[in-house]
Amino acid sequence: MEYFKVVVNDSVAIITLNRAPANALSSHVLKELSFVLNELEQSDDVRVLLLHGEGRFFSAGADIKEFTTVPNGEEFEKLSTYGQDLFERMESFPKPIIAAIHGAALGGGLELAMGCHMRIVSENAKLGLPELQLGLIPGFAGTQRLTRFVGAPKAAEMLLTSDPISGTEAVTLGLANFAVSEELLLEESLKLAKKIAKKSPVSMKAAIELLNYSKAGAFFEGVKREATLFGEVFTSEDGQEGIAAFIEKREPIFKGK
Repeated sequence: MEYFKVVVNDSVAIITLNRAPANALSSHVLKELSFVLNELEQSDDVRVLLLHGEGRFFSAGADIKEFTTVPNGEEFEKLSTYGQDLFERMESFPKPIIAAIHGAALGGGLELAMGCHMRIVSENAKLGLPELQLGLIPGFAGTQRLTRFVGAPKAAEMLLTSDPISGTEAVTLGLANFAVSEELLLEESLKLAKKIAKKSPVSMKAAIELLNYSKAGAFFEGVKREATLFGEVFTSEDGQEGIAAFIEKREPIFKGK
């Protein structure tokens, strides 16, 4: 594997995303993550998955530079749908997945974390969906999952301002389970994972399936619409301007087109 390394410790698979400097989520990273899930789902030695990022970030978001190579809106829609399907698979995964978040979980990084069953954060971590700052929108079900966790008013604030929240605030809002110092993040997350790993795999699988019944009835309709708009927004003039400005390290000039 190129972007992930996996170590098994007392029935816990510690999955480390290592794509310096920002652990950006490219299509190749997503495909490799899918491969990792395939392997771990079949492993009788693994009962719980613990996902974290190497270096300064959990994941600072999708790979914006890769977007310049996508030819049209239909391809963007396919990319969005692939990410949505992968994170939906994570949320329905028969083994618990815990995200240990430090540094930043932004854009696609937060969408990845929200696909996990639980999120443990460092107190000073930054979590947010800043896509509108680039003239874009989230594309991996972020518009739907964020609302479920923090409520519609706060989700609207986070989306429309692009302002991130701290790890401590994420706990208060219900987006994360608990916050610890960055120095203790992996230790405490692994402690939780090992506690859960002692439970029956059969009952854990059933519990996860039942938890997913709590989803709002319109979730999948919202996700489908999100994928379509993801393609349309990326190919708009403002979308292209936002990407160009990001790469050229300048402020974007949006025209509403």
